[in-house]
Amino acid sequence: MDDTSEVLIDPGDYFELTMEELREVARFAVQSAEEVLGMFEEAKPDDPRPRAAVGAAWEFVNGAGRTNLQRATAMDAHRAAKEAPSEAAKHAAHAAGDAAAAAYLHPFAKADQVGHILRSSAHAARAAELLAGDDHLAGPELVGRAATRATPGLVDVLRRYPPAPTGKSRVAELMSLLDDTLRRR
Repeated sequence: MDDTSEVLIDPGDYFELTMEELREVARFAVQSAEEVLGMFEEAKPDDPRPRAAVGAAWEFVNGAGRTNLQRATAMDAHRAAKEAPSEAAKHAAHAAGDAAAAAYLHPFAKADQVGHILRSSAHAARAAELLAGDDHLAGPELVGRAATRATPGLVDVLRRYPPAPTGKSRVAELMSLLDDTLRRR
């Protein structure tokens, strides 16, 4: 398969994912992003991109259509993360971008899709750790708060996907921790 080939998804990997369920996923993601958005805004008060991504996520959660607004603001927030003056601010901006992107969770059982559900929370947890002087107890605390916010509907959606992919980054570790916590419910 060359670089221009399309990745094929087995038809058996598809499942039903309603707009209501997508809104539930986006709500979970944006609530985590909001917990740390102030970290970015304190570091770069003149950069509205992560706040715009959070706003776009809330618009979708509150009933607006899934439009290019979520995609565009997600990408803008990720660009803002690249320009962030600190690692904590960078992860806060990524959390906002991932919250807006949560509206585009795809209904096929691939582990990489779990990031649309959990990555915003993992970035928020990493931002909290960094703000606390790289205290690795702060991240699991924020993961725990996110887990208590997770509704049964969100957990049901998560369980349709394979477990989060393991990775070596701290964000990947925190995402796996949240994934494990929610799946054990």
